[in-house]
Amino acid sequence: MNRALTFIFVTVLIDAIGFGVVIPVFPQLIVRLSGQPLATTAEVSGWIAFMYASIQFVMGPVIGGLSDRFGRRPVLLASLAAFAADYVVMAFAPTLWWLVAARVVAGITGATFPTAYAYIADVTPPEKRGANFGVIGMAFGFGFIIGPALGGFVARYGEAVPFLVSAGLAAANFLYGLIVLPESLPPEKRRAFEWRRANPVGALLRLKSAHPVVLMLAATVFVWTLSYQSLYSIWSYHGQLRYGWNAEQVGWSLAAVGVTGAIVQGFLGRRLIPRFGQRRIIAVGIVSAVAGYSTYAMADAGWMVYLGIAVSACQGLVFPCLQGLMSTEMPPSEQGELQGAVASIQSLSAIIGPPLMTTVFARFSADGAPVHAPGAPFVVSLFFVGLTALLFLRVQGVSRAVPAA
Repeated sequence: MNRALTFIFVTVLIDAIGFGVVIPVFPQLIVRLSGQPLATTAEVSGWIAFMYASIQFVMGPVIGGLSDRFGRRPVLLASLAAFAADYVVMAFAPTLWWLVAARVVAGITGATFPTAYAYIADVTPPEKRGANFGVIGMAFGFGFIIGPALGGFVARYGEAVPFLVSAGLAAANFLYGLIVLPESLPPEKRRAFEWRRANPVGALLRLKSAHPVVLMLAATVFVWTLSYQSLYSIWSYHGQLRYGWNAEQVGWSLAAVGVTGAIVQGFLGRRLIPRFGQRRIIAVGIVSAVAGYSTYAMADAGWMVYLGIAVSACQGLVFPCLQGLMSTEMPPSEQGELQGAVASIQSLSAIIGPPLMTTVFARFSADGAPVHAPGAPFVVSLFFVGLTALLFLRVQGVSRAVPAA
């Protein structure tokens, strides 16, 4: 891994640790602030995620355009500073509305990951982008090894402690970037910022007019990211309600997700993608996802969740491969705009996904539910994985083939 990739790896790693620390205790925070039982609280959490993602959908292309104009470094630093403030507010939020306000501010400035993808596109030749995009997945995986386990451990010292730990990590990440993170986009490759290009819908429509293959791939990314919203939205609630897990047990299960993600995306992906090609790896990842979600849906005991984590490991390669295929179709001056558009696609799925998944979870988990099936959201995920497979087959049939990487 070269120097530039090492910098961005550490930046994303620290950010992912901070994000992972708060996940095991977030349900308890919502329960306390909303005064609702756990199943109903999941639905409240879904609507908070809806608001956060709605803001990110609007701001994704704006942030991407700003990074194309001013460079990646200042955008990353502003995002990290905002996240530090967000965690502090969540630690001491006296009401649910304080929490919502903090999430809105974080949504406006939360550009760490799309800007990191643009950073990697700046410093990587097209044929290696799919593998190097996996570096972010590896960093996120390592963050999920450390973060949730750390969050579950420090939660025993108080509900606010994990949020304060995350705030400290975000502040440390900001200082790290301020001191050592180099700029990846030279001035001669920057473009002027245009508000008309910062329209999130307009950004996607421009992909259609200029890059028809990219539009089809973008639709595939959208449906794929919808499929794993069940993991982000209800994992903690599902573990606590179905298996009686506490925050520490939730943390360890998420750490296991991180271990498999780091191994597959960081080590296997960088070897398998160049050897077999991004299309074949995507097919393997889709099959892996089917096996994983089927296991989660039917798991009656906590140990079976770990089996699902193992068999679904290769699904983590699908997104970086799709992104690598899209990236090869865009010139260097538009990589930031592309990643901003991809961020908007992810945010659009995160607008729809959490309310959908948490509502399904609440309806099938609440007392008096006609059918008690807490794993129902994973069945919804299976449906979206099937749609992903159909769309990707359609991509293969488009006359203008994407060059293999």
